[in-house]
Amino acid sequence: MITTSEFKNGMKIEIDGVPYEILEHQHHKPGKGGAMMRTRLRNLLNGRVIDNTMRSGEKVNKPDLETRTMQYLYQAGDAYVFMDMSTYEQTEIPASVCGSKGGFLVESSEVKVLLYNGSPLDLDIPASVVMEITECEPGIKGDTVSGATKPAKLSSGVVVQVPLFVEQGERIKVDTRTASYISREK
Repeated sequence: MITTSEFKNGMKIEIDGVPYEILEHQHHKPGKGGAMMRTRLRNLLNGRVIDNTMRSGEKVNKPDLETRTMQYLYQAGDAYVFMDMSTYEQTEIPASVCGSKGGFLVESSEVKVLLYNGSPLDLDIPASVVMEITECEPGIKGDTVSGATKPAKLSSGVVVQVPLFVEQGERIKVDTRTASYISREK
């Protein structure tokens, strides 16, 4: 059990059998009555954000969350197949759980998978990945407008904006949080 005095931003709690992440918390002491803890919570199952007020000293449950290191193997239809690095069991995670992060999965890369009661809830992928450009317009000699970009399709199918000098077949480093170009890789 966790009391409201132990709350921290990013902490995971469970209210009425639903896991939440604390986005913000604020201790509030009105002039009349008891102290309260105002919180802004994100539902870990569906992503909705709610505001919740609890009495100071109230206790909530700690959710059954587990983080496991898994290796991404391949995509099978609308699911991604991972192998647990400790038990070597293969697990299919639906594309709906992976969301936009699925487009930045590189075969044989290790990711951390957040499990709630044994079922996958979220992925923690690296902040940047190196991927190959499969489709891109050719660069035109002398086209040196600074800051100009063009769309490039990566090996996973994700389209990112890249500078004009980047060519098809090159490997680039991409920021997975913003889906933006960082640099070329040798």
